[in-house]
Amino acid sequence: MAIKSIILAAGKGTRMRSMRPKVLHLLAGKPLVEHVYDLCLKLEDNTITIVYGYGGETVRKHLASLSVNWVEQEEQLGTGHAVQQAESQINDNDTVLILYGDVPLLKLATVEALLANVSEKTLALLTVELENPKGYGRIVRDSANQVINITEEKDASELIQQINEVNTGILAVAGASLKRWLGLLENDNTQNEYYLTDIIALAVSDGIEIKTSQPLHASEVLGVNSKIQLSYLERVYQIQQAETLMLQGLTLADPSRFDLRGQVKQLGQDVFIDVNVILEGSIELGDAVTIGPNCSIKNATIANGVEILANCVIEDATIGTDSRIGPFARIRPAADIKASVHIGNFVEVKKSIINQGSKVNHLSYIGDCQIGVGVNVGAGTITCNYDGINKSQTIIEDGAFIGSSTQLVAPVTVGKNSTIAAGSTITKDTPEEQLTLSRAKQVTIKGWQRPVKKG
Repeated sequence: MAIKSIILAAGKGTRMRSMRPKVLHLLAGKPLVEHVYDLCLKLEDNTITIVYGYGGETVRKHLASLSVNWVEQEEQLGTGHAVQQAESQINDNDTVLILYGDVPLLKLATVEALLANVSEKTLALLTVELENPKGYGRIVRDSANQVINITEEKDASELIQQINEVNTGILAVAGASLKRWLGLLENDNTQNEYYLTDIIALAVSDGIEIKTSQPLHASEVLGVNSKIQLSYLERVYQIQQAETLMLQGLTLADPSRFDLRGQVKQLGQDVFIDVNVILEGSIELGDAVTIGPNCSIKNATIANGVEILANCVIEDATIGTDSRIGPFARIRPAADIKASVHIGNFVEVKKSIINQGSKVNHLSYIGDCQIGVGVNVGAGTITCNYDGINKSQTIIEDGAFIGSSTQLVAPVTVGKNSTIAAGSTITKDTPEEQLTLSRAKQVTIKGWQRPVKKG
């Protein structure tokens, strides 16, 4: 069964009160419509079309990496009109799946159940029962409980408005039937729009059965029309991710204060994450990892036994076994921290390898650097790696001891087991197992007095 998924993503989203097209607003760090696209990727033999409109090329530019067919809806004249723009993408023998770019939490199982109801003689419709159905089109059934039409709220009588079963807009139908009904849509309604929902009555008149199914949770089919709704679905999504990870063994201090904006590809045993931690991109966590509060970690591999203290930022980096990071450390891209390394408070590491057992504990910048085994880097040490045009490398060999407030002006090599005295500026390679220092002579001026303020 060839599937043609059509994602409707043309709306402006006036109630979002934003210059950004609605479908580009982020949920868990990803555009709303991309959540729908990712769902479609899980369906076999599926071709994806996105109908875009408001924001035009902005939408296409931001989503250029998606493998889809793009169809423009220049005028937004309703959902039926939007699908009409994609009619050229539909073959008679296709099963057409209609989805919405602002409905991001739909589950694969729900879609598969919907698709199982499609045939040449049936149209599959996803409905949901809501305690407060205000704003939604109502599912109208006959005395035999068969669906006969969908009535939009603005066109509904008081009796119909009391119905709690509502239309989600999500449906699946045979391509030949859909194309026939699209040509029969009219805009004789209060909005003067072409409603896709009108195909339900057309199907019934053709003797096509409307087979309904419902999602497990109503949140799956909730759309985003305001920042309030966006924030609500963000929390729903994050609680779902937290619960999934906790079922896999993760301990969270507070699931309501945890954000996953990517994927935990590996989760070891006995991992603890404190409050207000954000995980982004691709994350791997080994056994017995502890992450303190207020940390942001993106595209990182964290090995067994690592302790990340409060308020650390880690991005595109690897942290080795039994290392300790923070508090208030920043580990930048291409940092490779090996086993049993200590990176302390207010230390920044960028594009550097720090080998086993080395320590950079206080107020230091390590950039474009190779640090050997068992090195101690004193407080306030800086690798001066950038001359304004080029970046150069600093090499600190095994066992070296770097005194506090040292500047290492790259390119430079500090020899094995050598010692750099505190306050030195090192511009030349230093020999192994020797003390090297570079200081101005200390002078005391006798009789000197501090200036006083005049007047």
